[in-house]
Amino acid sequence: MDGMLMFFEQDSYTFGRFLPGFLLPGPLIYNPRTDSFLTVSSARQLESYKYETLAVATEAESRQDPDMPLKTGGKRLMPDWTFVLGEQALDLSVPSFSHSSSSIFVLGERNLYCLRDNGQIRFMKKLEFNPSCFLPYTSVTDGTTNLLLSNHTNMLLVYQDVTLKWAAQLPFVPVAVRVANFPELKGVVISLSSDGHLLCSYMGTDPSFFSTPKVDAREVDYEQVDAEMKKLQKYIREASRTQDILPKSDAEGDLVVTAAVSPNMDSQSLALIQDIDGVPIPSVTIQVKVKASCVVQSSKLTVSIQPPLAVTQDQFVLEPMGVGSSTVVAFSAFLNGRYPPADLTGDITVSYSSPTGVPRVLQSRFCLPLALVCVPSSPAKTTKFKITVDTNQAPVDLNSIFPEFSAKSEDKDGNSLAFQFLSGAKVTVLASKTSQRYRIQSDSFEDMWLVVKELVQRFDRHFTKLGVKDFKKSFSGPLPLQEYFLSVDHHFQGNVSVLVRGPQVVDRWDEPSVCQQTQTDEDLLK
Repeated sequence: MDGMLMFFEQDSYTFGRFLPGFLLPGPLIYNPRTDSFLTVSSARQLESYKYETLAVATEAESRQDPDMPLKTGGKRLMPDWTFVLGEQALDLSVPSFSHSSSSIFVLGERNLYCLRDNGQIRFMKKLEFNPSCFLPYTSVTDGTTNLLLSNHTNMLLVYQDVTLKWAAQLPFVPVAVRVANFPELKGVVISLSSDGHLLCSYMGTDPSFFSTPKVDAREVDYEQVDAEMKKLQKYIREASRTQDILPKSDAEGDLVVTAAVSPNMDSQSLALIQDIDGVPIPSVTIQVKVKASCVVQSSKLTVSIQPPLAVTQDQFVLEPMGVGSSTVVAFSAFLNGRYPPADLTGDITVSYSSPTGVPRVLQSRFCLPLALVCVPSSPAKTTKFKITVDTNQAPVDLNSIFPEFSAKSEDKDGNSLAFQFLSGAKVTVLASKTSQRYRIQSDSFEDMWLVVKELVQRFDRHFTKLGVKDFKKSFSGPLPLQEYFLSVDHHFQGNVSVLVRGPQVVDRWDEPSVCQQTQTDEDLLK
């Protein structure tokens, strides 16, 4: 561990030498051809020390004890040659099976090196994997070396110099590999796992001498081949059209779920909050019809909606239904907070079991009206944020696009329309008289989203009814990233304020209880 090489002659200690620049022990091997020792130092370089150089170098004992006088007869230990690897070496090997090819192999963490005995590099192979061990085992042709190389993906690779010749899969990551010859079996690959298990494997298979008999060449009937190809393509299209992980056709055939949103608000609102700043909170009724085409047992219906929107009942347990029977459930949706929702869509999920006992899920979606979260208002002339939507069709009367808001609109020409959200923000839509543009503006950047989405969707439905197929809408201005980031920062600061003031609210809440308890104790003492 201290970087000291100790030499023994049988049982007698001969001498010891400290390796220069030593921090951690690395691989060490002896090269009998040059009578030298090879190791990889902490400087990540391969170093070669001749035995003669080690013998005449300064004694290790004199360097260990600073109080002892230095011997003047020794020399400073210097390597005969070095080779910079630039990485830590995993293993060294000096094969001796061929006298013509004298090579030194170094397995690094990312590369495989082959050097001559004098330190000159023969070749280097960059590895695309993490190696675990290697073994140069034979020389098939003069001047080349075959080696086994294993990696951490349980692969055993056979290379001839830098050319991959064979690859095999092992059941573990070997930490050592050797080639053994047994009396009845030659060339057995012995692999050692990290938990001490040995694996004897034989690389290769017995050759098969079977050769495919030649068939008589015949002319190809291209018309027949073309007809067969069309037939196969038809089968493929039919299979790909009906194939799915879940049998949707069967699921849709078992139940049919339809949701209908009432076009008018409820005459008597069912909202939990009656009004916000004097503006009444409306509610709207949604009817869901579930029709069965087979016997359905233990079915449940769940309603999910974006907050702060809420419903009067979000879970229903449906009665067992027979073939052709149907069940209708109704609930109301309303705003239950002082901020606008991110979306006006809701999901209905029906979970049930098929007649064969297979659990299935069917979903349906409904969209709530914009009038549920905002009311008509007067257009605003000056605002902070503006967005312009371009179209390729003539300007449309906004009163025809939003008929439920046009009754109380001050602009009878249909060029402007204002939406007052129940949470307080106002959004104004302006239609250009000369161009095909629409401007959406507001003092609240994030509140414009619902109006922009509703405007685009109603434009699509409007031009679809008119038979316009090439209707396009676009946004040509720069992306309002600065406004978006300001909204994100404002939201973040709000969350930080809640986290900071939360404990303060809890402390203030506990103070009346403490005062009341103290007053009670004083009354008992009296």
